[in-house]
Amino acid sequence: MPLQHLRDSVKVPMPILQPGQIDIISHSADQTYRLGQRLGRLLQAGDVVCLSGDMGAGKTVLAAGVGNGWGAMIPLTSPTFTLVHEHRRPQDDLRLYHLDCYRLRDSTDAETIAFDDLLDSGGVMLIEWPERVRDLLPTERLWLELRTVDETRRNLILNGFGARYAQRVERFRIEAFGVK
Repeated sequence: MPLQHLRDSVKVPMPILQPGQIDIISHSADQTYRLGQRLGRLLQAGDVVCLSGDMGAGKTVLAAGVGNGWGAMIPLTSPTFTLVHEHRRPQDDLRLYHLDCYRLRDSTDAETIAFDDLLDSGGVMLIEWPERVRDLLPTERLWLELRTVDETRRNLILNGFGARYAQRVERFRIEAFGVK
């Protein structure tokens, strides 16, 4: 049966994922780190990236890869106890703010870390536990959900909210997998 005839005779369901979304399985912490590196290379001034997931899901591993790919002078580590780490890139002095909002009860606690000032700074914001400050986040953002599949594998779901971030996701798809 010719392929076109087969396509015409079978109803093809719509894809589950929409443009601006990717669903990935990472098979190791090293692979999660490398995916972070590829994402980090794409980030630009003013980008807001939210890393959501349970404790141990790989948010900080991914963030460390993002920092490396972005060009941070010092490797990213968990800012759990200081809440915010500021990183610089030597070639242009752009800043990346790595936030861990786990210890914040809600958005009102975000005032203690000058959250609004960080958003307005023009730097890249990489936010772990963004659920705690959801009502302060811009509607346009990149949201990554990390889920534990088993001891070594993680499920990463990227959602680009707004045209800018949908384009970032599509560019990431090409950079990471070589496909559109």
